[in-house]
Amino acid sequence: MTHLELLLLALALAADAFSVAVASGVVCCGFRPTFRLSFHFGLFQALMPALGVLSGSVLRGHVADYDQWIAFGLLVFIGGRMILESFKTDRDESASGRDPSKGLTMVGLSIATSIDAFGAGIGLAMTDVNLWWACTVIGVVAGLLTIVGLRLGGVLASRIGPWAERIGGVVLIGLGVRILLAG
Repeated sequence: MTHLELLLLALALAADAFSVAVASGVVCCGFRPTFRLSFHFGLFQALMPALGVLSGSVLRGHVADYDQWIAFGLLVFIGGRMILESFKTDRDESASGRDPSKGLTMVGLSIATSIDAFGAGIGLAMTDVNLWWACTVIGVVAGLLTIVGLRLGGVLASRIGPWAERIGGVVLIGLGVRILLAG
């Protein structure tokens, strides 16, 4: 696998993280939430191919049958919650209830956006690529695209107000449906 092919793979795997980051950027993102999300998205994207290589065919049959359902469920749940939160009249509620860079929401988003990287890891096992280099490139690209997505989402939020959160929720649900239909 050439460096260009690895970079293209990393960009393709980071597309989900970028989309989720844009949607998440409408409800947060100062320095700390941006750091948390970009770090975790990058970390999960980097670790999942390694897990895919290590588990190989042992887990492939078990996980491959329902991995798209896991991603779908997580994204629909989080997207639906974003939409419901956007209709609340008390806009001064604590940010921790809506901040996608905290707690189980962050873990759920990290898993949902990196499940495809697990499958890519199974494929990487059949190539001559240096696994640690590939995982590093995949993680760094995902982290950087997450930062860009969060900033873009923040710009959208400032321009379209509460509708940005609703649109972000719909984007997450749409991404979940796309993953489900592609699987």
